[in-house]
Amino acid sequence: MAMNLYLEILILVILIILNGLLAMSEMAIVSSRRIKLQKMMKQGQKNAEIAIELIEDPNQFLSTTQIGITLIGILTGAVGGATLSRPVADFLVQYFPYGDVIAILIVVLITTYFTLVIGELVPKRVSLNNPEKIAVKIAKYMKILSKICGPLVPILSKSTNFVLRILGINKTKESLVTEDEIKLLIEEGIEHGTIEKEEEDIIKRVFRLDEQKIDMLMTPRTDIVWIDLDEGIDELKKKIIQSERSIFPVAKGELDNILGVVQTKDILSSLFVDGDINLEICLKKPLIVPENLPSLHILKQFKENKEYVHMALVVDEYGSVEGLITLNDVLEGIVGDIPGIDETDDPTAIQRKDGSWLIDSGLAIDRFKELFEIEENMPQEQEDNYTTLAGFVLSYLGKIPETGEVFDWTDLEFEIVDMDGYHIDKILVKQINRNEEEKIYDEN
Repeated sequence: MAMNLYLEILILVILIILNGLLAMSEMAIVSSRRIKLQKMMKQGQKNAEIAIELIEDPNQFLSTTQIGITLIGILTGAVGGATLSRPVADFLVQYFPYGDVIAILIVVLITTYFTLVIGELVPKRVSLNNPEKIAVKIAKYMKILSKICGPLVPILSKSTNFVLRILGINKTKESLVTEDEIKLLIEEGIEHGTIEKEEEDIIKRVFRLDEQKIDMLMTPRTDIVWIDLDEGIDELKKKIIQSERSIFPVAKGELDNILGVVQTKDILSSLFVDGDINLEICLKKPLIVPENLPSLHILKQFKENKEYVHMALVVDEYGSVEGLITLNDVLEGIVGDIPGIDETDDPTAIQRKDGSWLIDSGLAIDRFKELFEIEENMPQEQEDNYTTLAGFVLSYLGKIPETGEVFDWTDLEFEIVDMDGYHIDKILVKQINRNEEEKIYDEN
C-alpha cells in the first residue's frame, strides 16, 4: 500500500515537471526575437534554425505543446483526484463525517498549487529571462515531439485556422519593432548602464532627423554669406576675410542667379599661382535640393554626388533660393552643436544664473524643445511649419511683438528682450512655478 502511494506521488511529480518543461518551451519560443535567433544561427548554433522554423509555423508548435499540457493535466487530475485521495479519505473519515469530500479538496488544492508554481509560473519566468537561449536548447526536442504528435496536429491546426478565419484573423502578424519600442529599450538600457546618455541623445536625434525637412537645419536665405560677381575685388576680399567661412555660393546680381560655389582654398590656390583671384575658374557645380526633402536624404545626396562639395542650395517650388545646408549642419542634427569656423554666428542659447535662458530668435525649434525637454509639438508647429523660436513667437502671438512684451505658454514665460526693426533678435525664456504663483495670488 505504502509502495503504491510513493509510486503515485512520484508519477504526479514527474507529470508536474513535464508540464513545466512544456510551459517553459512554449514561452521561450513565443518570446524569442527572430533577429537574435538569426544572429545565433550565423554564429554556428544549428538548433537556432529549428527554433526559427517553430516560430514561423506557430500552429504546429502550439498544437503540440497544448496536446502535451492537456494530456498531462488529465493524467494529473486522475492520479491526484482518483488515486491519492483514497488513503487521505480513509484517514479523515475516522474523524470527520465528510472525510472523502475533504480529502478530494485537499489533494486538488495541493496538486493545483504545485502545478501552478512548478508546472507553470517558475518555468515561464525562467524562460523569460533568456528566451532565445532556452529556445535553442529545446528546439530539437520540440520538433521531435511535433513529429510524434503529427497525426493530431494537422486536425488541430486546421480547426484553429478555421476559427481564425471566422474571426477575420487570416494570418499571424509578424512582430515588428517600432520606434517607440526602441526608445523604451534605450531607456531601460540607460537604467541598467548598458547605454550611455550620449548614445541615447544621438539615437533620438536620428529618429527626429528622419521626420524633419531640411529647412529645419538649413541656414536661411537672409543669413547666407554669398559672393556677387558684380562687386569689386576689394569688396570681395573684405567679405571673404570678415566672414571667416570656408565655402561661398557665387551668384551674379542676386542670389537666385546662382552660378556655383567656391571654396576659400581654391581662391588661395588661384591667388598663389596666378597672382590674382579668378572666381570663374574656381567655381564648382552646386548641389540643388528641394525644400521639402527629408533631412536624412541629404546625406544620401552628398554620398552619391561626389563631384559636388558638401554644400547644397535649398530652393522652393519656384526655383528661388531659400537657404543652404552643409554636411556639418546634418552632423549637428545628429550629435548636437559642433564648434566650427563656419558656424561662428550660429544662434545661441545661454543660461543665466537665475535659471532663465537668453536665446537667439533664430534657434531651431527642435533645439529649443531639447533644452526644455518638450516631447509634444509646439502650438501650430505642423500647421504653420515654422522652424525657429521666432517662428513660434509670431505664430503664437499672431502679430509682430514689441520690445518688452511678455506672454506665457504652459509653464514657460517668454519675454521679447530685443527687436531689430521688425525682426525679433533676443528672447528671454524662464520656467514658471505655477504653485508659487497661485500661493502669492492667494496671499494677496
